[in-house]
Amino acid sequence: MTSEPRTELAPVSASLKNRTILMSGGSRGIGLAIAKAAGALGANIVLLSKTADPHPSLEGTIHTAVEEINQAGGRGLAVVGDVRIDEDVQRAVAEAVATFGGIDIVVNNASAINLAKTEQVDMKRYDLMQDINVRGTFLLSKTALPHLRASQHAHILTLSPPLNLDPRWAGEHLAYTMAKYGMSMTTLGLAEELKDEGVGVNSLWPETLIDTAAIRNLPGGQKMIQGARDAQIVADAAMAILSSDPKNLSGNFFTDAQVLTLAGETDLEKYTLNPEVPLVEDIFL
Repeated sequence: MTSEPRTELAPVSASLKNRTILMSGGSRGIGLAIAKAAGALGANIVLLSKTADPHPSLEGTIHTAVEEINQAGGRGLAVVGDVRIDEDVQRAVAEAVATFGGIDIVVNNASAINLAKTEQVDMKRYDLMQDINVRGTFLLSKTALPHLRASQHAHILTLSPPLNLDPRWAGEHLAYTMAKYGMSMTTLGLAEELKDEGVGVNSLWPETLIDTAAIRNLPGGQKMIQGARDAQIVADAAMAILSSDPKNLSGNFFTDAQVLTLAGETDLEKYTLNPEVPLVEDIFL
């Protein structure tokens, strides 16, 4: 018989002072919003990302992200590397420990997406999603685990959806669904495996479409984001989770709005880009 999730959240304003976070990705978008929010709460943030050079159409690199983390009040460290490569992940863990003395929190943020139907998915893209989303999440969590066990405030937070077995989502984009659900299986398995070790393991997923540069750059993206919320809603939800006692918070598949409501936030309207446009619900919900 599996354990029941433990759900006891801290307020959004709680501190992460001197906690060290190791995050995959994070050079832009939701990951950067989470990293900056953690920096504002006093955290050290180590980013493992390939994005060392500017993208032709997307703003932000791992280096500009670290600058923004520092400006927010945190201490950032850039580790240029690939979450798919064992040695890069081991190096990121080693540099986090050498620089900040340990690792308290792992955020599995890096993810690849392709919403094509089965026949249209190139197998290189399939492998990319499996390698980044599933293997990368497993590898980063596994490699950091000895240091998490040594922490008094150990969390693993993965940006992945609830395990919704409605056939609709497998039928819509099978390859991507398998990759994202593989991330969620890591949450399910590690929460159970570590239930007596004081490590909180949870997933977080946006309830609605989130305004990011990647969405804006899609065909019709400027129109799409009218029904979106600002990435700060995911960041604030992540802060509520990561500030909480990990012994009392594990095994949950949260949405951002759910977390903030449980944490006592009553005004979610402030995150809405255009209150006159109905919000677009995210996939997998």
